[in-house]
Amino acid sequence: MARFVADPTVHTATVLTDTEDHDVLARLRSDSGIDFVDRAAELHLALAELRPPAEADLTSEPTRWAYFPWRRTVVSVLGPRAHRRLRLDRNRNLISAGEQQRLGRLRVGVIGLSVGHAVAHTLAAQGVCGELRLADFDALEVSNLNRVPASLMDVGVNKAVVAARRIAELDPYLPVQVMTEGVTPDTVETFLDGLDVVVEECDSLDVKVLVREHARARLIPVLMATSDRGLLDIERFDVDASRPLLHGLLGDIDSAALSGLTSKDKVPYVLRILDANALSPRMAASLVEVGTSLTTWPQLAGEVALGATAVTEAVRRIGLGEPLSSGRVRIDATALLDRVEDPLGSSTVDDIDDIDDDAATDPQAHSVAEKVAAAAVRAPSGGNSQPWHIELQPDAVHLWVVPEATTAMDVAYRGSAVALGAAVLNARIAAAAHQRAGDVRLERGDERTPLRAVVQLGQSVDADLARLYPAMLCRQTNRHHGSGTPIGAAEVDALTAAAQAEGGRLTMLTDARDIAEAAEILAATDRIRYLTPRLHSEMFSELRWPGDPAPDSGIDVRTLELGATDMVKLDILRRSEVMANLARWEAGSALGDDTYDRLRSSAALGVVTVTGRTLPDYLRGGSATEAVWIAAEEHRVATHPMSPVFLYAHDEHELAELSPAFAGQLGELRRRFRALAGTAAEESEALVLRFSIAPRPSMRSRRRRLSSPAPA
Repeated sequence: MARFVADPTVHTATVLTDTEDHDVLARLRSDSGIDFVDRAAELHLALAELRPPAEADLTSEPTRWAYFPWRRTVVSVLGPRAHRRLRLDRNRNLISAGEQQRLGRLRVGVIGLSVGHAVAHTLAAQGVCGELRLADFDALEVSNLNRVPASLMDVGVNKAVVAARRIAELDPYLPVQVMTEGVTPDTVETFLDGLDVVVEECDSLDVKVLVREHARARLIPVLMATSDRGLLDIERFDVDASRPLLHGLLGDIDSAALSGLTSKDKVPYVLRILDANALSPRMAASLVEVGTSLTTWPQLAGEVALGATAVTEAVRRIGLGEPLSSGRVRIDATALLDRVEDPLGSSTVDDIDDIDDDAATDPQAHSVAEKVAAAAVRAPSGGNSQPWHIELQPDAVHLWVVPEATTAMDVAYRGSAVALGAAVLNARIAAAAHQRAGDVRLERGDERTPLRAVVQLGQSVDADLARLYPAMLCRQTNRHHGSGTPIGAAEVDALTAAAQAEGGRLTMLTDARDIAEAAEILAATDRIRYLTPRLHSEMFSELRWPGDPAPDSGIDVRTLELGATDMVKLDILRRSEVMANLARWEAGSALGDDTYDRLRSSAALGVVTVTGRTLPDYLRGGSATEAVWIAAEEHRVATHPMSPVFLYAHDEHELAELSPAFAGQLGELRRRFRALAGTAAEESEALVLRFSIAPRPSMRSRRRRLSSPAPA
């Protein structure tokens, strides 16, 4: 029987099925020189493992056989739609499924298959085209192999054929047309017919102009990558049909006039296109040597690959209607590497040694009033914003909410009122410890503040409050994961009694199922916080990195107790454009994973509530919360405050103000959480506290000194 012989001009695979091509497959199998590679079982397994699962019409597509004559090999392949779904699965999110569909309808032509080989292959590999048309009259030479991803076995084969074969081996279903005569005045119209984008990478100056003349007439955009310092030219003739060719760099000369010039006469025009003044020093020097010590102008594989990347991104933008103007841009890898930035910056591990771990008291405090104020400053606040101003008098300490320190989650200053209540309790404890216990007076707000409190320095003794002074000074946030060790009944009773002593109520969730449900709810609110632009921005504005010039407020990232991997993730999560993509895709379910994991490692979750909904009620809730926290410190229970987005919102209007896109979800999450915690309709939730048995925190939060102004 005659053997199947590879035709040097063949560039497409023959796709066969067992049912319709039984005889052809039998003949191929009978040829001992042809290899059969059957991985159908592996392919179907990989397809079945995709997430989300592939549709039934994809999984039911019959397996085909792709015959590659130039390799004398037959390979099993999934059906066309299943193959595309599996092959492009790793594109997802970087290119959405809908975008991939739109790009799959693009018809792209590539002229010049040296640089163009890398371009065409990248376009096909990334799935940003549904049809390719390749044109080159030249055959591959060994000297092309420094930049063309081919092999010695391809030498002597037409360059367009070589590229088409390589593309067929990654996707035998992708239509690829080849014009081995190249583009000439006689073939240019045929080549351009029906194309959406043209990539021009040929060496001939007159062909460059010829292609643009006809592409402009057909309103087809033209792209060109020049392999020096990442130069990319973009000509949007589809947007501006009057735009001069090659940005007007050649003047009014046309392709016919250029074709009559000698190579020497063309040099000035070539230099205008290359922008000789912007050439890299080595390329500029090399041009002087062309024809003497150099055969032709040099090109590097890395520059060619960079050009292919730039062209592919430009095609993607054109195909999706994203912004892309005419002009030229340089993506200069060499220059960029000259500007390498060290992510460590100026900070070192030793920076931790410089932190004042014992910032519990202000060393400048001398009078009792100053010591009371220094204790008040130690109170916790959302994002460690310290939203208060403190004013001293000989027999009183005045504290009031600073409106300028509010955030979106501090709805109607309720979170600030909670923080002020914690500061008031600290001040009372310090006053008692110095035998100056007195009353607290709340004053009506004015144009400067919505809430004011005055802690009187009396002459009373309050042993119960004074006893709390050491624990109050040591109280701190502990964000370590818990050990899973439960909290004893005596500890739970002590925490509950502390809340009651300040007019609050503490609900403790200790059952594993309740904690799991709470973890699910709070993780969902964290996702919403990440995906809501204002909340996301404010959340990351609270964080302080080593070397930050203003570390006396906010949350030092080292107190988050994150591992090295999670710190890298944090750098990604802080990027607003990343969150915008996740929101657009209705994705980001993993954004709450850290909260979920921390809660599941906890021994209990506490919810501090008070009766009433006014700012004084929330102040009382802040005092109750601080009392619980101090009691936890006394009993060596790690405490971590949690602030679900809905915490201080009272109604649907306030939820919509917090997060317009997720108001409905927040409302349902709020309802579920209040039901889980048993919060009554007339009660307000001051704060949620996570309790666990865990190691001591790595460091303590800093505070502004009394002399420091409140944030503006």
